[in-house]
Amino acid sequence: MWNQLRQGWRHPRHARDWWRTFENYVFPRIGQRPVSEVTAADVLGILEPIWHTKPKTARRLRQRIRAVLECAVALEHRADNPCDRLGPVLGPHDLAVRHFQALPHAEVAAAVAAVHSSRALSALKLAFEFLVLTAGRSGEVRGALWAEMDLTNHVWTVPASRMKAKREHRVPLGRRAVEVLAVARTLGGGDSPLVFPGVRGKPQSHTPLYVVFKEHGIAAVPHGLRSSFRDWAAEKTDHPREVIEAALAHVVQNQVEAAYARSDLFDRRRTLMNDWEAYLADTHPHRPTVEPAEHELTGTAAP
Repeated sequence: MWNQLRQGWRHPRHARDWWRTFENYVFPRIGQRPVSEVTAADVLGILEPIWHTKPKTARRLRQRIRAVLECAVALEHRADNPCDRLGPVLGPHDLAVRHFQALPHAEVAAAVAAVHSSRALSALKLAFEFLVLTAGRSGEVRGALWAEMDLTNHVWTVPASRMKAKREHRVPLGRRAVEVLAVARTLGGGDSPLVFPGVRGKPQSHTPLYVVFKEHGIAAVPHGLRSSFRDWAAEKTDHPREVIEAALAHVVQNQVEAAYARSDLFDRRRTLMNDWEAYLADTHPHRPTVEPAEHELTGTAAP
């Protein structure tokens, strides 16, 4: 059963995490028990001691035990899954949802200007503005490659291997985003495969941007700016929810809705992103310029 389950997992670390939780909590109690004989009381005995003291671990463990027992049901080793009856007994976790700290959307353009005025490397400044303009994730932008950019049709295609949902994502690029790429092309002599290369041509770390935010009193984290975009789209536009969610590369959770979501709504997303660029320009009309230092242009060491 273990081998059947782990075949669909993307990373070996996921298998290790599963096995470790079973070694710590499941095997000591029911490790020798046939799967057909596991009862609701057995599962309660495993979960109750940690349900409120280690809620995240307990929640994951319940999901993993349920998956194993569901597999047993499918293979006709047992008739039901006792995990389905545990909710009322265990009670709610009452966990507060933690959101990424985000800026009000009216302050985002000013934050871009503040980062551009900092002493950070030009590649970092450009990467941050590109992050805002595309509503992308930090890792996707920091790892962006020129091979992913179609500058003729103004499209950035992020391959599935670099996406959180492991699905290719096309991003329409507005005029300002293309301007940012044009400046980025001059960095490091223009021969790096990375769009926004860090020191010695390596991908940038996420840390320097957090430092710049703190120095300039920007009360947000980079990922939270996706929420700023989402709030703007919901409050200030009439763009449909499905277009906004597609722009954020969110996976449709409802299975019925997902079955019909066969289009990536690309043309409608281009209009949305153009509107976002226009809004940013309106809220901070003095567009910052980026003038890379000579060593950034040539790729030589800083003096």
